[in-house]
Amino acid sequence: MAKEKKLVEAITPRDVDFAQWYTDVVKKAELVNYSSVKGCMILRPDGYAIWENIMHQLDARFKATGVENVAMPLFIPESLLNKEKEHVEGFAPEVAWVTYGGTEKLQERLCVRPTSETLFCELYKDIVHSHRDLPKIYNQWCSVVRWEKTTRPFLRTTEFWWQEGHTAHATEEEAEERTIQMLNVYADFCREVLAIPVIKGKKTDKEKFAGAQSTYTIEALMHDGKALQSGTSHNFGDGFARAFGIQYSDKNNQLQYIHQTSWGFSTRIIGALIMVHGDDDGLVLPPRIAPTQVMIIPVAQHKPGVLEKAEELRAQLAESGFHVKVDDSDKSPGWKFSDQERRGIPVRIEVGPKDIEAGQAVLVRRDTREKKAVPFEELVSTLRDTLDTMQEDMYQRAKAFLDSHVSDATNYEEFKDAVAHRPGFIRAMWCGDEACENKIKADTTATSRCMPFEQEKISDVCVCCGRPAKKLVYWGKAY
Repeated sequence: MAKEKKLVEAITPRDVDFAQWYTDVVKKAELVNYSSVKGCMILRPDGYAIWENIMHQLDARFKATGVENVAMPLFIPESLLNKEKEHVEGFAPEVAWVTYGGTEKLQERLCVRPTSETLFCELYKDIVHSHRDLPKIYNQWCSVVRWEKTTRPFLRTTEFWWQEGHTAHATEEEAEERTIQMLNVYADFCREVLAIPVIKGKKTDKEKFAGAQSTYTIEALMHDGKALQSGTSHNFGDGFARAFGIQYSDKNNQLQYIHQTSWGFSTRIIGALIMVHGDDDGLVLPPRIAPTQVMIIPVAQHKPGVLEKAEELRAQLAESGFHVKVDDSDKSPGWKFSDQERRGIPVRIEVGPKDIEAGQAVLVRRDTREKKAVPFEELVSTLRDTLDTMQEDMYQRAKAFLDSHVSDATNYEEFKDAVAHRPGFIRAMWCGDEACENKIKADTTATSRCMPFEQEKISDVCVCCGRPAKKLVYWGKAY
């Protein structure tokens, strides 16, 4: 048992060293391995299975709004990337370039896509000619490359996996409606599937996406009190259309520029899952996103009938729609319990000779460790209720944590004190001047996270400069 206990102790406690705890969980839960290229990660089966579940469930929500999937090239010619000045300047420090094809030097450098706005613009210029061709509601699932200086698995990597939606519309109103619609899809998905509460709002001009007219965001709060930008939706207006010459004939046969949007959600959200729900024993996955919802662990499996009963229960639960496995390895039950907890599997079911004799199994929740004996004939209904309850409880705990880590500041001393001593979001008024954003970041390392849709007036003056305030802003340290 000493060895089994050490397996859990190998994870650094969150309150001792949060960064090391995060790294330990990522490795001990076997989500990723580091690759031979700095900043690139290998998604192991458990890590990729979570991403697959995100893809499948989010993709279904996209398609319910009319989205169609496409696949775009990996490479972007330098001349194409350079067509939108603000966009290319925003990405220039992170771009990876291909200069050789085999042994031949290329006549034009190729960018390894950091994002695909320019590729979609090239496509829309070819296929959009009339108002009858609009709207185009496209999305692709792919990986992108951004040459990051400091990396951490899921949170910031040189290559990462994501979806990027790109749409074209006839009017500014339609584009804005789609931009907000997709942000709400992300927020609903985080709440209903990932059990993560978020703050929705608009980015300041300083923080918006390069080339965007406006950027909207969902911001989540991690256990260490830092914010994580978890999904963004951008309204490009007609800026890209003008740069690329994308026009269509309207109903009056007049040429008009299209209006575009872009929106993205990436593997960084798996980092949020870890940091919002994980504990000192490892990963804790909400049931609706967990690749394996139930692990059946046979106790004294060498005894007659135990493995057979475990397999019988697995088949019964699988037929009822649960994602379930049996751990029939030759390791001890204690080791298996630790392994199930480290991997974040929501529920384990223990069954041994005494349980079989009593006509029951023992059901254990991962989040609360609550145990209950359940008659075999009630296992399906009890498990369904348990998973539903666990999903809601996890959201409510995360919501309570977020709510208790939001503080208000009405002057600069209060603001700096909150940043230093009260981890979390800080609500404070802002004059709209980028100079104040820069000063706040320089003084405190906190940045503007978003201007919430639900605006309040908690003071008449800017928290930084004391001039008349224009917007309520959520501020905070962030990943």
